[in-house]
Amino acid sequence: MAEAEGILQSDKVHFNLPVAELVEASLERREGVLTSSKALSVKTGIYTGRSPKDKFIVDEPEIHDQINWGSINRPLSKEKFESLYAQVKDYLKGRELFVFDGFAGADQNYRLPIRVINEYAWQNLFVHQMFIRPTAEELASHQPGFTVIAAPGFKADPKTDGTNSEAFIICSFARRVIIIGGTQYAGEMKKSIFSVLNYLLPQEDVFPMHCSANTDQEGQVALFFGLSGTGKTTLSADPERSLIGDDEHGWSKEGVFNFEGGCYAKCLGLTEEKEPQIWNAIRYGSVLENVVLEPEGRTPDYMDSSLTENTRAAYPIDHIPGALIPGVAGHPKVIVFLTADAFGVLPPFAKLTKEQAMYHFLSGYTSKLAGTERGIKEPEATFSACFGAPFLPLAPSVYAEMLGARIAAFNAKVYLVNTGWSGGPYGVGQRINLKYTRAMITAALNGTVEQEDFTPDPVFGVLVPNHIEGVPDEILTQRNTWENQAEYDVTALDLATRFAKNFERFENIPEEIRLAGPKLQHID
Repeated sequence: MAEAEGILQSDKVHFNLPVAELVEASLERREGVLTSSKALSVKTGIYTGRSPKDKFIVDEPEIHDQINWGSINRPLSKEKFESLYAQVKDYLKGRELFVFDGFAGADQNYRLPIRVINEYAWQNLFVHQMFIRPTAEELASHQPGFTVIAAPGFKADPKTDGTNSEAFIICSFARRVIIIGGTQYAGEMKKSIFSVLNYLLPQEDVFPMHCSANTDQEGQVALFFGLSGTGKTTLSADPERSLIGDDEHGWSKEGVFNFEGGCYAKCLGLTEEKEPQIWNAIRYGSVLENVVLEPEGRTPDYMDSSLTENTRAAYPIDHIPGALIPGVAGHPKVIVFLTADAFGVLPPFAKLTKEQAMYHFLSGYTSKLAGTERGIKEPEATFSACFGAPFLPLAPSVYAEMLGARIAAFNAKVYLVNTGWSGGPYGVGQRINLKYTRAMITAALNGTVEQEDFTPDPVFGVLVPNHIEGVPDEILTQRNTWENQAEYDVTALDLATRFAKNFERFENIPEEIRLAGPKLQHID
């Protein structure tokens, strides 16, 4: 492989070390420390979240006409890439490196063999836990189909390298390689492979999804779509159900499958009482990013956001009791769209028609939560197509059409769940109680919500249940929770207008889907 030229020809290169040796190497190299629960705690410097403006796709003839070029998929010339690639390889020559060989995709029919080359031992531990670990037999015959080279210590020069800053995440589909530099944030490696799968799998009629998934004892599968911070990891880690995966999945003609072998949970505000499965998963072999430790005993302080709001925990999926391994299951019967509405107007729970489901999937409305990306200090309203626009190389309509076809084929029920604010917007209202959200999810999964009466929301048109067991009736209708209901009316209309304006950018959308959006009229 071209990416191995010179880089791996050294006795300082460590191939596929086990967890214990990677932890030991990280400690010996002073990359991190062990916490009271024996997890490895590291700091990632100034980059504590993804850097979307530093991500590029090499503009190559083989893929030029397929990529949805724009502010998300930024082109970089082949010449600039080759120059920067050569610099990265030169930088890494002779250094101590750590190599992981494994897979992305639990379904052997569709999995992508990957290789990750790391400058830092802790980052190699991260990918070892995050991706699918091969058996000894699989490792013996492993041939990478895509390679990630992560060199955080190498910084680009924007003036000569064509980047926007010292950091860069660049994918070459022709060379089957991703190079990452200038940033220590481990999530860049994870999401780079996700972006690759979002390009490759539709060609095999596999629908790639930014969602978590779980299943019950009878094999009834549920999907949870949503951007970072909306609750995918938290709500799919259900002690009554088996976790398939917490973030990235494919939906093939056989069913769904996890892309990963681990979980990457936000842990700000984490408590054992509210999220026991995640709390107990953070132990030896896990990696904590940017979590403040108490000086005595190195106990994590999950309430401290002084380093970042985007504190993270990475752990192998088998740290979750009862997780489904391998992460392969049948077709979903329930689909949940999660949103964290900072306006405080979307209902906490609503049932969607197929057309409304397509509208809200294309819209991908949520609030960017503090710390998930650089520069985000407080929640901002945003629309991210398909609940994952930063990771979609193809046009959103490609993925939306795949979802629509599957909803129709398998008669899946779709619900919209707002995990954001109630009683007012961010700064006035309160975050919706996780206990109530869990009760709503349970009612969707066990089908009891379908026995309730529903009332159409006057602005958004979605069907709101009049009652859900374990949830106060008054919070199901957001307008009732606002002290000043006239302010609610103004705010709801404002958000509806934002939906409509955002949807204007989509072309060639069937009229029945376009009409499934909110109604732009004043509320009586």
